[in-house]
Amino acid sequence: MRNLLLLSAVLAAPALAQSGHGSRSAQSAQGPETAQGNVAVTIYNDNLALVQDHREINLRQGRSRQEFPDVSGQIRPETVTLNGEGIEIVEQNFDFDLLSPQKLMEKAVGQTITIVRTNPATGAETRERATVLAVNGGVVLRIGDRIEVLRDDNLPVRVIFDKVPENLRARPTLSVTVESARGGSRPLTLSYLTPGLGWKADYVTLFDERAGRIDVQGWVTLTNNTGTTFANADTLLVAGQVQQQEQAYRRRGYPPPPPPGGMRSPGTESAGRERLGDFYLYPLAERTTIANRQTKQVSFLDVAGAPGRKGYEYRNPWLGTAEEARSADTVLKFSTSRDQGLGDALPAGIVRVYMRDVRGNAQFIGESAIGHTPMGSELGLKTGEAFDVKVHPVVERRERLGSARWRTTMRYTLTNARPDAVTVDLSQSGLDSYWDDTRIISESMKSERRSSDEALWHVPVPANGSATVTATFDTRF
Repeated sequence: MRNLLLLSAVLAAPALAQSGHGSRSAQSAQGPETAQGNVAVTIYNDNLALVQDHREINLRQGRSRQEFPDVSGQIRPETVTLNGEGIEIVEQNFDFDLLSPQKLMEKAVGQTITIVRTNPATGAETRERATVLAVNGGVVLRIGDRIEVLRDDNLPVRVIFDKVPENLRARPTLSVTVESARGGSRPLTLSYLTPGLGWKADYVTLFDERAGRIDVQGWVTLTNNTGTTFANADTLLVAGQVQQQEQAYRRRGYPPPPPPGGMRSPGTESAGRERLGDFYLYPLAERTTIANRQTKQVSFLDVAGAPGRKGYEYRNPWLGTAEEARSADTVLKFSTSRDQGLGDALPAGIVRVYMRDVRGNAQFIGESAIGHTPMGSELGLKTGEAFDVKVHPVVERRERLGSARWRTTMRYTLTNARPDAVTVDLSQSGLDSYWDDTRIISESMKSERRSSDEALWHVPVPANGSATVTATFDTRF
């Protein structure tokens, strides 16, 4: 799969190499030293992660306050647990106000600071003590018996604070008051849930139409917006829809969003992957550093030469006439089965499809979303609309048979300007959404009834030619 790997490397430009098993000192060359210990991160699809941070802590006997810097800046404090031998949690506080010039000034309201002004001509400095009165769209000061606004006019002025407020932290910090039965060093495990860490799957597919084969590379795309870097983390990905109560409240009273299209039939084969309940697990092969405000990509699927074919589909949504012929959808069809497909379950994501032009260059031809797809499923992914394959539906006759019955005769004209024959999957939907008593009185070729609401014809259309299908429907409306 060398060619596809080269294509993937170019297309996945944001991808960063995985970090191996490195020491803390090696990591500090790439960023600040971390207070985290041995970190394991389980990341779910729905902007949620479980962090388990194993740290060696020196406790004194009795009650003490322990600080855990470098936790997620979006930690859900109500989900925190701290496990260790012989300890009990008395109280915990999450200090999420991070040290910054703006925060320093806000916390200094009512306090005294030092204003240092530099004369641009002489370089001489003058210092004045000032009381901060307000920080509301600007800084209001009392200096002696006058009130002054600290202007932002690029003049050489700086502010000196006497100290850093206790509740301002350079890094997100969790403070836990514990009661310990004995003193000494021991391992503690800090666990919590946090939003801001998420993952999704992206697929790069190279389609060889002549050979009827596809090469597929699957990428896990990790995104970290927690405000914290997770260094050298043992990372596990969970594919599936995990119920969250906050989501349930948000969705209450609203219909769920429609699932991604593309699955023609769900599979019934069990994938050879680790499971957790009804979810599939995708552990990363090596530890990796997930830096804050970083997108990282790691390969998890690499399949060469799986069967794939192009098809054409057209769906007429109602028994009506189109003003002009419309393009059929171009669809890439393949399977995820073990024997004649990709041989794996596919996490939800975007499938991007490429084909080589006559010069041998891979060109993008379309993309489609898929949901969580069991192994053994049949997929048909729309990649675009056909330039040369058109369908024109026309109502030839519509008769009222009674107060609640109608008879409609449809004609579908299919044209093909390609130099090769094609088959179009032509479906007529919208036949019956409630009563389940629609009948096809006559048809020029045999249809397949997908449901009482839809009929499907597999229509061969010759090269540089046309084909016609007619059908008469007996419906309630």
